[in-house]
Amino acid sequence: MQPIKERRIEKDGIIFHFIQSKKYKTVNLVAKLRSPLHKDTLTKRALLPYILKQGTKSFPTTEALQLKLDELYGAVFSIQGGKKGENHIITFRMELANAKYIPEATPVLGEGISLFSEFLFQPNVQNDAFDTMVFEREVDTLKQKMNAIKDDKMKYANQRLIDEMCKDEPYGLHVQGYEEDLANISSKDLYSYYLSIIQEDQLDVYVLGDFDEEDMLSKLSNELKRENSHVYQNEVQTFNVTEPKEVIEKQNLQQAKLHIGYRTNVFFKDDDYPALQVFNGMYGGFPSSKLFINVREKNSLAYYASSRMESLKGLLFVFSGIAPEDFEKARDIIREQLTAMKEGDFSEEMLAETKEQIVNQLLETMDHPQGLIELLYQQVIGDKELTPDQLIENIKLVNKEDVIGVANKVQEDTVYLLTSKGGQANE
Repeated sequence: MQPIKERRIEKDGIIFHFIQSKKYKTVNLVAKLRSPLHKDTLTKRALLPYILKQGTKSFPTTEALQLKLDELYGAVFSIQGGKKGENHIITFRMELANAKYIPEATPVLGEGISLFSEFLFQPNVQNDAFDTMVFEREVDTLKQKMNAIKDDKMKYANQRLIDEMCKDEPYGLHVQGYEEDLANISSKDLYSYYLSIIQEDQLDVYVLGDFDEEDMLSKLSNELKRENSHVYQNEVQTFNVTEPKEVIEKQNLQQAKLHIGYRTNVFFKDDDYPALQVFNGMYGGFPSSKLFINVREKNSLAYYASSRMESLKGLLFVFSGIAPEDFEKARDIIREQLTAMKEGDFSEEMLAETKEQIVNQLLETMDHPQGLIELLYQQVIGDKELTPDQLIENIKLVNKEDVIGVANKVQEDTVYLLTSKGGQANE
């Protein structure tokens, strides 16, 4: 496999990232607007992707937009919002056919970049406000998304765990926004807010594919311009948990959700981050993990049992679906698996197998253009230059003592149980 090389250029308040690859027959453009999570702007940021993807100045309807994308040999475009650590990211993605693979000469790249620029800088606006019909429709769409979480009990339980665990931290904010704030936003307010972020957010633009870099920089520079820019640092905070919390909530449901949150006190920028990835893989990241084998397979206590890391915030979450009457037994066995990891109760064979699974997972992610860009962007958000190739090499070097070391930094913070009204969990 060829090593991944990334060239960074700062120009006109934008950080350009060029990644050459002959693996794909497309050119991938990704723009990321980054700002710290704040309650007063969160709902506006959550709503913006829904509205911006409905049309641009030159192509004000979804029909006109789709026709243009079809003209560009089936170009694909998307916008979405999300949180990484305590940052709110709005991501614009476009995948274009590479003109090198199209028989007749075509301006697909230039026209594609122009359209990409319109999505970013020239939305469909009348009288300093977003189109009223589009605005009202997409407010309803977002409202439905907010309410849908209540019906997805796994997502709901995870949100409630984070509510309790990160109550006074920006990470505890709901990335999809809040219905009470949505009611107070007008199309004019939202457009005014959009104008501020398009100039002030940190803006990183990625280009991945087989392309001429000087020509690409020239085309992008002609289209993407702004006056200001901010470069944010990812704030990291370690915690010493003295007493874990236990929160029990009851609803009408058959299967209880037992979700547990931990503080890892290890972040992407730390030297022992690769060891934390291996720890997570062994603890609950794969079907060969301790949680899966001991909670689900051996004791038949869970319909599912797994763990996931949030590397930019230093959190680890355990998810399990259990019978309501099995709460205490399942919780105790989950705790026993963490104790086993802290005591080094795992084989060299399990360690080697987990490292291989993580490497394969990373290689698979890197096979997809968007996956590779997300891995590269993690360096920006995590304030550390650590290429995917270097991360893989570091994971291969992790030994048993490294895993025991990070395991002993992990602290249980909050146990959240969503159970049935007739469940046997203590109040």
